[in-house]
Amino acid sequence: MALKLWTTVVCATALLHASVASSQSTVVEVTQTVGASTEDIAAVATQIRAFGELGAGVRFMGEGAWGARSAGETDAFGAAYPYTNRLQVIEAYGERTFQPGRFLVGVRAGRYRTPFGISSASDHAYTGFLRAPLIRYDGYFALTNNSLEHGVDVIVGVPRLTLEVSTGVPGDVGEESRRPGLDTVVRGQGAVGPVIVGLSYSNTKPYQPEYFAFGRAVFTGIDVRYMHGGVEARGEWITGRPFDGTTTTGGYADLIVHRPLMGPVTAVMRIEHLVYEAEEPFELYGLRYTFGARVRVFRQFTAVINVIHQTEDLPQRRPTSVDVGLTYSLRSRQTR
Repeated sequence: MALKLWTTVVCATALLHASVASSQSTVVEVTQTVGASTEDIAAVATQIRAFGELGAGVRFMGEGAWGARSAGETDAFGAAYPYTNRLQVIEAYGERTFQPGRFLVGVRAGRYRTPFGISSASDHAYTGFLRAPLIRYDGYFALTNNSLEHGVDVIVGVPRLTLEVSTGVPGDVGEESRRPGLDTVVRGQGAVGPVIVGLSYSNTKPYQPEYFAFGRAVFTGIDVRYMHGGVEARGEWITGRPFDGTTTTGGYADLIVHRPLMGPVTAVMRIEHLVYEAEEPFELYGLRYTFGARVRVFRQFTAVINVIHQTEDLPQRRPTSVDVGLTYSLRSRQTR
């Protein structure tokens, strides 16, 4: 762990060459979350993050998280952070954007989330869903929202069409960690009006033990987002292999609605599907539906409720469950 943190500091320092004295602003946020599920599971988590700007157009981001829950074999409350009862560095990076002519060039270095598809923490942790999509949870033979990179990420393009390339080594924080080795993620994204479409490709090492998981983990995905008038529709579809001789295919579609007449309530709905094909009895077929709401009780306090129904092929305790999460956030801004 110390070596990983040192690597992160070195990478970020190389990019963040501006002095602290020239910083413009820093935001520090502390978030406390507690939750319970009718699967007889309780959970608690704390996230601390700091982000802002330094001189010469350089931005930084640092985040740590601790989470624990009363049962390990569940994906409840695993939307974007691990619940391994350890304090962990989630992200720690610096980035800068250049604008040569009509083009945009962005460079990020340090420790950051794997940029495959819809991948940021804000996309999964704060929208009203308490569980990660099936194709993005540890142990389901696909992607994971707990995968991180120690490396360099470069984005080039024009404002509505970009190409992103990330190269580095895995720095995962969840229950499953990819084996050491060089990995690459390539992502293209375009926008037309209110529609954003992305194509992603990932080539990395499997997280399964090497005595039976041979080859590389290779996935290709497409993601689509539409936003208009308080309505967001989004989804991902991926296909690939977690290791040689197997395939995983699946995706999800979300509908997130917040209209003025709804006041503090945001409604959320999700349908998702997962197929892992391997030798019997290891294959996995999953279908899940989620209905719920996110309610801003007051400025710093929000409540989320999800009703989930899923097929019995998934390793959860009950086919239908209710999850409830309560979050309290404090934010402080300092300007120099």
